[in-house]
Amino acid sequence: MKIAFLFPGQGSQFVGMGKDFYEKYPLAREQYHFADKVLGFDISGISFNGPEDKLKETCFTQPALYVHSIIINSLMRAKGIKPVAFAGHSLGEYSALTAAGAFNFDAGLHLVKMRCKLMHNAGHFNKGTMAAIIGLAVEKVDEICLRASGKGHVQVANMNSPVQTVISGTMEGVSEAMAIAQAEGAKRVIELNVSGAFHSPLMQPAIESFSAALDQAQIHSTEEPVYANVTADPIRNAMEIKSLLKSQLISPVRWMKSIQNMIADGITEFVEVGAGSVLAGLVKKIDRQAHVFSVGTVAQYESLQL
Repeated sequence: MKIAFLFPGQGSQFVGMGKDFYEKYPLAREQYHFADKVLGFDISGISFNGPEDKLKETCFTQPALYVHSIIINSLMRAKGIKPVAFAGHSLGEYSALTAAGAFNFDAGLHLVKMRCKLMHNAGHFNKGTMAAIIGLAVEKVDEICLRASGKGHVQVANMNSPVQTVISGTMEGVSEAMAIAQAEGAKRVIELNVSGAFHSPLMQPAIESFSAALDQAQIHSTEEPVYANVTADPIRNAMEIKSLLKSQLISPVRWMKSIQNMIADGITEFVEVGAGSVLAGLVKKIDRQAHVFSVGTVAQYESLQL
């Protein structure tokens, strides 16, 4: 049995996340108190009590998800569960890299705090949005983006499953692509509640400052592979990790290919470590035979048997 840990990104958060772990496990309390201090705001209170609109803000969503995932990862390790590979969706890649040992919890918190601030600022500088296209193959969505690009920049941002693709770009470009997708028979077309065109060139204003932060961060090579968003390939080398994190902000997330590569490399069990079950659902759409578990609550953690 080969186990991989998967870590969720924005969209998986919910008010109350982590509260059950905080109330039951001293390790969770310690890590939440540490995170509050490092971040300079009450991420535990926002995670546990909301309000929902505040938790949905990029600068709170990303650290909330990161802290929650890393606490559960720590408890899973204490339970003796040993993954042999890792992957994380967008923000979740930072959780995956922490879990794999590329950097520690403290360094990860600092990077996540800067990342979400820079992404938020870039979204104000270059106004944009994102939308999910359900029911069309990624090749079709790519073609639709090309057809819509006369109205404004739009491109594939997340290749999530055979029938779910997220697009990103200017308001005009995304709006045009959404209209074309509906006309072409998409089952659903949903504009996402985000503060910018993530994983597209509209995030370029964030690159310079974030690259400098990554250059200063202590990043280590890992023993076990992390399947990178940008390439979908397994990486271990510290320099490659750093380089791909720089590219991640403006590059599509190749999630479907990452999961396919993990399965090809012998992974038999996938555990979504953190809030919600979005990634578990995507894995089942990618491969119906995959064994998938979600661990985002104390009840799920305590009932997990691998």
